Amino acid sequence: MSRLTPFCFALLLACEGAAPSHSAAQGVAARRESNVQIAQSRRSAITEAVARVSPAVVTVQTETVFRTPVDPFAFFFGNNQGGTQTRSGIGSGFITQSNGVVVTNAHVVSGASNVSVALRDGTTYPAKVVGIDEMNDLAVLRIDARNLPTAPLGSSRDLLIGEWVVAIGNPYGFLLGNSEPSVTAGVISATGRNLVGQSEGQGVYVDMIQTDASINPGNSGGPLINAAGEVIGVNSSIYTPTGGSIGLGFAIPIDRAKRVTDDLLAHGTVRRPWIGVKIELPQQNNRDALRGGAVIRTVTPGSPAATAGLQVGDVITQSRDRAVRNAYDWEAELLEMRVGEQAEVHVRRGGRERTVSVRVADLPEVTAQKVSVLKEIELVTLTAAIRAERGVRSSQGAVVYRVSSRVTEELGLQTGDVIVQVNRSAVTDAQQAGRLLEAMTGRGPIRMIVERGGYLYPIDFQIR
Repeated sequence: MSRLTPFCFALLLACEGAAPSHSAAQGVAARRESNVQIAQSRRSAITEAVARVSPAVVTVQTETVFRTPVDPFAFFFGNNQGGTQTRSGIGSGFITQSNGVVVTNAHVVSGASNVSVALRDGTTYPAKVVGIDEMNDLAVLRIDARNLPTAPLGSSRDLLIGEWVVAIGNPYGFLLGNSEPSVTAGVISATGRNLVGQSEGQGVYVDMIQTDASINPGNSGGPLINAAGEVIGVNSSIYTPTGGSIGLGFAIPIDRAKRVTDDLLAHGTVRRPWIGVKIELPQQNNRDALRGGAVIRTVTPGSPAATAGLQVGDVITQSRDRAVRNAYDWEAELLEMRVGEQAEVHVRRGGRERTVSVRVADLPEVTAQKVSVLKEIELVTLTAAIRAERGVRSSQGAVVYRVSSRVTEELGLQTGDVIVQVNRSAVTDAQQAGRLLEAMTGRGPIRMIVERGGYLYPIDFQIR
């Protein structure tokens, strides 16, 4: 009877460990396959979409310098100059062209004295504001950089209610201590939303994309993307009774943003589509007024609408391929039109349907001759078309077409104001208003009477 020595016994154990059984090998392979499956499951359409777009998302930083009121005690001792303060702001944006074109919200940069753009790696560039469209709450910036990553732009015409979307931006700025954007996911809750209410970017918004993806202060101007990694909207506002996100976020459709961006890059301003009709606004809590079409309240004489034969009382039910259920749908349709195109408009008149072809034109003040005053104010003469479009009561005057932020801050003069009197001289046109203001330079106080919202306001100042 043979015996195993301790050495041989240990050798047998080592050999058994080096050659595992078939069942043990299967267990190892199964674990490896499971780990691979878990790793693959972590990557989804959402993570791929974020990876595709996030390199092009930027942080927009602003500084606004404004005057502070004169301190009464300082004024008593001879200091009547007041002071200045600087307010910082922050938002988001995304790069659409590799040569430095950035899209953001108008309310992020409006009135800012200095604007800068920070990339995700923290590199910061001074930015030039190419143009601002307050009505659509969009702005285009440009930075001096090349070969930048760009965000692929999709379409907002074929959105699906319930499809996955991701909001990317820099909520609360650098309070989190990072320059990289963050993401929140949700679905498209609704399209074609019209809202007037408490929001981060105060204003009236029509034809918006509604999402439950969290949008917080600082997200404004960032992209809303679909699961394919395409930008379908520009995050703009939230409805909130608390100041924070409650799942009611809104984005500007990307098709509209494309048109506005093209106009701002080409002209520095947006060509505002106009056909010369005013629509009756629906009464609050009147649900029928939100479904019956858009009722024409006025038609401007000589306008494209008048030429096409549209009349007061006509009900617009469709324009091009958009159903028009109410006044808000019509405003949304105007924002999508392009100046110079022919639009097929369907109206109901006396119980009968008819279709008219209307040429889309610029707002009348856009094509009017401009008069510059002291390089900070541009005026146009008040005409019958402008009176009808803006609802101005005065029969003559000069409309403020553009005004510098400094003049607005110091005097309160606003775009759209109508100057009707300078001192005791009635203003008949833009040229006369310019001459009167230029003549008063350095000659004492000036009282200017302006019409705004149907009311007259005095503005007292001096030009030194």
